[in-house]
Amino acid sequence: MQVQKSFSKQTTGTLFLVPTPIGNLGDMTQRSIETLKTVDLIAAEDTRHTAQLLNQFSIATKQISFHEHNKETRIPELVERLLEGIDLAQVSDAGMPSISDPGHELVQAALDADIPVVPIPGASAGITALIASGLAPQPFLFYGFLQRKPKEQQAELTQLAQHSETMIFYEAPHRLAKTLANISQVLGPNRRVVLARELTKRYEEFLRGTADELLTWTQENQVRGEFVIVVEGGSGVPLIEEESDPLAGLSNLEAVDALVKQGKKTTAAVKEIAKKRELDRQALYLAYQEQNEG
Repeated sequence: MQVQKSFSKQTTGTLFLVPTPIGNLGDMTQRSIETLKTVDLIAAEDTRHTAQLLNQFSIATKQISFHEHNKETRIPELVERLLEGIDLAQVSDAGMPSISDPGHELVQAALDADIPVVPIPGASAGITALIASGLAPQPFLFYGFLQRKPKEQQAELTQLAQHSETMIFYEAPHRLAKTLANISQVLGPNRRVVLARELTKRYEEFLRGTADELLTWTQENQVRGEFVIVVEGGSGVPLIEEESDPLAGLSNLEAVDALVKQGKKTTAAVKEIAKKRELDRQALYLAYQEQNEG
């Protein structure tokens, strides 16, 4: 068991985890500003981006870069500085450190070295989207970014299909349509979904509908901005419940492929899986064709 020492008995510096706004600078808290002013050093994901924030609040603290590509060499250096007694603030470009951003490894290294870690509350895109989504706010499952490759993403969603919790994902605009297509195919076209776009910014927008309705929206509109996808939880049981079904552990596309390899025609295989799993047959057929072409 590890017990974090009180500040009065501390001989090292402290690692502060400081949230930054996800869009609206008005969401920067006074405690975050004061912390960034008083620490000795700020570890920033993008120093140029963070410099704009620091200038906005007249913060003159020195920065050092800390991101996904230099963390292996930077973490030992930062831990050494903390052991020497400096106070360090870690920030990401937007929102809370460690949440779909760098930070976790630094936190773990600090804890391993018996260095105090102090989290400061602040903006989080996932929670902000959830509370205004209209879907059940609890229990919820925060997942962050899904895998980019179609087969890997479909496998992830197949596992998540058994969850009854409201699910929260992050997605970039250029991948939104493909992700919604996979949500529709794996979780079902009628699953309720909410898209939260450009949260806290001028063009903040919430789009609510079924997976298929929102997929159609992406096809008829220019998709811009960063998105949070909030998805209604399922029934809590697999889409195929029969334990004897050899296809139960496969994704929708993998199940179609298995039937084709058994000798069935593609159209017949698609029809069978679409019927069993209550999927849109045409969408499943197109996705299977696209996968084989790729």
